[in-house]
Parts: sequence; structure tokens; C-alpha cells
Amino acid sequence: MFLQIFGILLNILWWIIIVQAVMSWLIAFNVINTHNDFVGQLWYVLDRITEPLYRPFRRIMPDFGGLDLTPMVVLILLIILQGPVMSYLYRLGMQAGIA
Repeated sequence: MFLQIFGILLNILWWIIIVQAVMSWLIAFNVINTHNDFVGQLWYVLDRITEPLYRPFRRIMPDFGGLDLTPMVVLILLIILQGPVMSYLYRLGMQAGIA
């Protein structure tokens, strides 16, 4: 049960990062404007959710100018969590009889 909930939360986080990354491109190319109330509020919420995840990686990653690769790094880590780590935890749970 816990692993299923954890998997769902990782999936939701995956989509939040994707939406935030696409929205950042749309803002950068002036397709959408953050002066619009809905866009501004959505951007604020997405930034508040993702920034704590990005901050540790931004400290150690080199500066690429206007190109931010931090979301890609976090998504790769999520793939690792969802794949090998989740299957390992599931097997441990099956062996212990709690899954």
C-alpha cells in the first residue's frame, strides 16, 4: 500500500516538473505572460513546489547561461526512484510479507 502511494506521488511530481519546464519555455518565448493572473498564480505554485527539489542540484551544477538542466537531472533521479529502487523495495516487502 505504501509503495503504491509513493509511486503515485512520484508520478504526480514527474508531471509537475514537466508542466513547469514547458511553462518556463512558453514564458521565455513570450507565448504566455506571467502578468495574466492565472498564469502568474500557476507559475508561483509550480515554482514553490519545484524549487526545493532543484536548489541542491543548482548549487553543484555548472552555469550554462540561459539553459537550465536541473529539471532534467531531477527527472532522471525520479526515473531511478520509480524503476530500480521501487522494484527493490517491492521485493523487500514481498519477502517480509508486508506488501
